Amino acid sequence: MNGHGRSGGRPTLEEVAAHAGVGRGTVSRVINGSSKVSEHTRVAVEAAVAELGYVPNRAARALAANRTDAIALVIPEPEARFFAEPYFSEVVRGVGAELADTEVQLVLTLAGSDRERRRLAQYLSGHRVDGVLLVSVHAGDPLPELLAELGIPTVISGRRSAAETLPCVDSDNLAGAAEAVRHLLGRGRRAIATITGPLDVYGAQCRLDGYRQALTAAGHPVDEPMIAVGDFTEEGGRRAMRALLERRPGLDAVFAASDVMAAGARRELRAAGRRIPRDVALVGFDDSVVARHMDPPLTSVRQPIEEMGRTMTRMLLGRIAGETGEAAAVLPNRLVVRESS
Repeated sequence: MNGHGRSGGRPTLEEVAAHAGVGRGTVSRVINGSSKVSEHTRVAVEAAVAELGYVPNRAARALAANRTDAIALVIPEPEARFFAEPYFSEVVRGVGAELADTEVQLVLTLAGSDRERRRLAQYLSGHRVDGVLLVSVHAGDPLPELLAELGIPTVISGRRSAAETLPCVDSDNLAGAAEAVRHLLGRGRRAIATITGPLDVYGAQCRLDGYRQALTAAGHPVDEPMIAVGDFTEEGGRRAMRALLERRPGLDAVFAASDVMAAGARRELRAAGRRIPRDVALVGFDDSVVARHMDPPLTSVRQPIEEMGRTMTRMLLGRIAGETGEAAAVLPNRLVVRESS
């Protein structure tokens, strides 16, 4: 009778229960992984499931629980940045790895334009996902408030401010940046510039604060013309580097708030005839594949990006299941020293 019920069709939950000598609810609890059954009963139900070839109706279970068994990974950035920035692919890898042993489907959504955001708002309003992972949120972005209004469990990667109210996962941006600057100071560099990320991103603000704090703690006044605002793109790094060289041609080190911007800075430094690290030491942030394949290889602050993706996924799945759990997680970074500094 393997694979077929008494009527010759697909075996039912009731038939599994009768075969195991238990109630329908007990079978349901075993299938859903409940700990509220004895080991003897669990073994009996699992044997009946195997013998009859019972396959749970996933769609029916989700409907009964008012669930979709899907979560959305929302990245409110343009498509060009998503494919150019290794940070995002590592987040996706971490999320996917954490979901690998579950039945939850991942919906990846880019929402870099007003039109895409309106479409996303309509999609989410239909409660087509059980929860949302929100990555790369800028100050003033209405998406977090929309999700809160809809009552959709949400976890943010990267806080919007020090007073973040939504569950979030972040890395210690301030400490990582400070370590990078201390490293440059320890190498004898004294005219240290920085290329920041967009300052409507809290993580970029924290990296700038880390730069300032490390210089101040070492007794070096912060020279404002040595700070150039970038946008986390290679071209933005190049523009910022060009502006820094015009303002302070004697600079001897640069801390870029992302590896991609460091790659742009490197191009501009070479165009200006500056050798790395002999004339100008260069440090990035993220320790992405970009850092490892630059020439010379880039010293960079390693963020545990894949682990951040895993952590935020675990946090979201817990929230969807009704658990409270931790409201915030801040993971440590570490400096990986290579030939560029």
